[in-house]
Amino acid sequence: MGIVQQTSFSSPLVGREAELARLTGVLERARSGEARAVLIAGDAGVGKTRALDEVAGRAASAGTIVLTGHCVDLGDVGLPYLPFTEILGALATDERFTAVLAAHPVADRLLGGDPDDGGDGGATTRSRLRLFEGVAALLTELADIAPLLLVLEDLHWADQSSRDLLRFLLSRGVMQRPAGGAPGGRLAVFASYRADDLHRRHPLRPLLAELVRLPAVERLELRPLPDADVARLVRSLRDLPLPDTTVHRIVERAEGNAFYAEELVAATDTPAGGVPSGLADVLLIRFEQLSDIAQQVLRTAAVAGRRVGHDLLRDAVGLPEEELESALREAVERQLLVSGDGDAYSFRHALAREAVYADLLPGERARLHGAFARLLAARGRRSDSAAERAHHYRESHDLPEALAASLEAADHAQRVGAPAEELRHVETALDLWSAVDASARPAGPDAVTLTLRASAAAAHAGELHRAVSLTRSALAGLGQDADLELAARVRYTLAGNLLSVDNLSAAFAHSSEALGLIPAEPPSSTWVWAAATHVMAARQVGANETALRVARRALRVAEDLGVTDARADLLISLTSLEGGNRSTPQGRERLLEARELARRAGNAPVEMRALFNLAIGCFESGDLDECLPWAAEGLDRARRSGLLSSPYPREMRYLRLLVQYTLGHWDECVRGAADTSGVLPAAGGHAIGPGLYVALARGDSGAAERALAMLEGPFDWMGTLVAGIVLTDAAALRGDAEEAVRWARSTVEALTDDAIPRPAVTVRLTALALSAVADTVVALRRAGDGAGIRRWTDTAAELLEWARSSAGQGEDDRPQGPEGQAWLARAEAEGVRIAGSGPDPASWEKAVAGFAYGDAYERARCRLRLAEALLAADRREEAAAEADTVRREADRLGATLLRERLNDLVRRGRLTDAAPADDRAPVLTARERDVLLLLALGRSNRQIGEELFISAKTASVHVSNILAKLAAASRTEAVAIAYRQGLITPEPTTST
Repeated sequence: MGIVQQTSFSSPLVGREAELARLTGVLERARSGEARAVLIAGDAGVGKTRALDEVAGRAASAGTIVLTGHCVDLGDVGLPYLPFTEILGALATDERFTAVLAAHPVADRLLGGDPDDGGDGGATTRSRLRLFEGVAALLTELADIAPLLLVLEDLHWADQSSRDLLRFLLSRGVMQRPAGGAPGGRLAVFASYRADDLHRRHPLRPLLAELVRLPAVERLELRPLPDADVARLVRSLRDLPLPDTTVHRIVERAEGNAFYAEELVAATDTPAGGVPSGLADVLLIRFEQLSDIAQQVLRTAAVAGRRVGHDLLRDAVGLPEEELESALREAVERQLLVSGDGDAYSFRHALAREAVYADLLPGERARLHGAFARLLAARGRRSDSAAERAHHYRESHDLPEALAASLEAADHAQRVGAPAEELRHVETALDLWSAVDASARPAGPDAVTLTLRASAAAAHAGELHRAVSLTRSALAGLGQDADLELAARVRYTLAGNLLSVDNLSAAFAHSSEALGLIPAEPPSSTWVWAAATHVMAARQVGANETALRVARRALRVAEDLGVTDARADLLISLTSLEGGNRSTPQGRERLLEARELARRAGNAPVEMRALFNLAIGCFESGDLDECLPWAAEGLDRARRSGLLSSPYPREMRYLRLLVQYTLGHWDECVRGAADTSGVLPAAGGHAIGPGLYVALARGDSGAAERALAMLEGPFDWMGTLVAGIVLTDAAALRGDAEEAVRWARSTVEALTDDAIPRPAVTVRLTALALSAVADTVVALRRAGDGAGIRRWTDTAAELLEWARSSAGQGEDDRPQGPEGQAWLARAEAEGVRIAGSGPDPASWEKAVAGFAYGDAYERARCRLRLAEALLAADRREEAAAEADTVRREADRLGATLLRERLNDLVRRGRLTDAAPADDRAPVLTARERDVLLLLALGRSNRQIGEELFISAKTASVHVSNILAKLAAASRTEAVAIAYRQGLITPEPTTST
């Protein structure tokens, strides 16, 4: 029945779950007669109004009267009682409250603009007291009609009269409990203010200090949103998806402020650079309120960066110490600067610094940058300050010094294992190179060598396509008289980078050119590395004889020259070329030797290549538990080297997540995928792939959309593989055979290079597609559609041939290991269903046995098919046993879609889905326990979805699973059973 004056927001509310829960709890207590107030603090733009609007909307929907008053910045001529007159004005327009207002003349006094009767001071005081008591009485009577929520926004702008009235209401008026233990008023007051506006002499500060000491008043601080929530907000603001790099840049700049994020998103279609003009105007308001000297200090500090030491700022600004300290104190009190540790100052928000910086005149900006560059240089050319010096020299247009400092900064980044920073500094140096006279350039490198260095840094930072682009630039920069060794280095580096982005034919072509450019005699390390790269490229395109011949010769030369790391690299390649591959004991022995050689040489990338091959070899042989320690060692080595984003660590991250997914450690896999995507946002399928497999199996409707998004942008082999698996399986799960076959075929085609056969994942993709085809054919057979069956039978024959070919030709032209053979068994079993020759439990028994190497989910899916085949063969007891096993595994994994299919089979086949014979309580997943608790509170599916942040449909699936597990016919019965079995316990009661 309530009035609610809501703001219309185009953006969704993201995050704030804990804050909303706390405010909702206060409203619940107020509805029961415990009047409460919450003072809500937060910086401008952090989302106070949005959160209040959300909670007010929920309160109004529950029948609460919601009244909102706004304080407005009117300078020194503020209107008295402005927020309260707004509230009374809203009440006066609602005829439902006419009688209440008529009984309280205070409303006429406030709305008439004559809150004080005039006269002497005593009379005025008595008049104000009557006014305050009248407002309290009015609010109390409204709260008697229905629960009342009073929202006061922007208290930092409140006039003195409004502050006084609020003090009265919270300390003596509506918050007081009646004598004798009777219920109090059903009233809650939520009042917001900007924490960043409260300088030390702000008139609201003493009132806040007084109010928070009252027993019925609490304080809630809205802190900046976590980065993950800001990213969700940013993505929700655009119909078309923004590139990940844009999203991460906005998240970085917004620093948890929702308003800043929205403004930055709105400006993405405008020319890049700087702060959007509307946002800059907002940010500069407080800056322009400072004294001239304080503004000068802040302008100088903005040139220094986000953080500046006191001594450096003092020397740059050139003010006497007393004037500087006075200006700094003013800036700190106005919440523009924050004094930090180490005698330094930081801007409260990076965008405020950007706005002040952008407001500088061009000449002023260059002059100040030059001053900082000279001051830093005078303090000694420390390598850790090189980046700062490079920046200041560049912005002051001293390009020779900027070039030298950029190279120095790149060297420092390389030493501390920061490839992304090294890449940035080397690219800066390359930009400056042509603008600096040759005589003023540092001695040593040339443009091609610098470009090669940049490509290596890009590869180590995980910017693989950037690495390819840079190496192509180096190749284009080679002159006709270029040194042959340099020309060969450029070509084999380009070949290695092309291998990392799966451009295999081009990689082989460039490695062939590199090996042909430089003679094998006399022996040289350059030839050895060219040969090592050529061996890898030749293997990838199937030229194994060439690879073996070159590898053996290069290994002898590497041993003679003592190039230990190249020797290790060649041993890794020879592992799969000479007999035992990486999944055999002989192969692992050779890989261990290579790892030791690489470690001795200090070559981290080659050492990680050895560790990756040890890990993937264990996976391919079905030794999943042995795979994890090797992957962990490789990632630890990468972490210590600053190379976590480089190719082999990315592969090992994916492999570790894949093993967790395969073994059924799904919660661990989801957490790992979330952590990885946060650390390596550009890692694509390597970071989130197995997490998407879990999401799909658990009924996450957004999994397919996230998979589709991975196909945007430059081609990414792993991203394409992951997306293909998810999209094929998603189509199969919803019974869309056309889509399943289309995704399987298009994914195989995208992953197939001209020089190599279909990828190993082909057998998995075709098995998934065949499951949808089999379901379709079974339905067509029931309908007697012979033509439709024949069409799908031809499609199935093609897919089966793909599956057999793929499983028979894995790594090193040998048949695939246990995983590939298991998927082939599943594909063959689906083929039997398509052939329609009658129930064949044996084919599904073979598939179940195939996945026994460790794939928990796929084994359970095959068991479900086995139960179906046993039921068709009238072997009901065996079918029921298999169904019971599937139930336990699906519940353990939280595989909701598998559970739905099992429930359908149990109903159709009239199988018993009873609890285990030992009469223990059924196993509920963590999510189901959450849902059960809400069921006990009487929540609907929609309310459960809202509280757990899942869709109502997903909530319904969880409820259905709970009913099935508890053998309950209704939600009420399920709750009763849960209480009896101790799955939930009654809330304890306390006596007063």
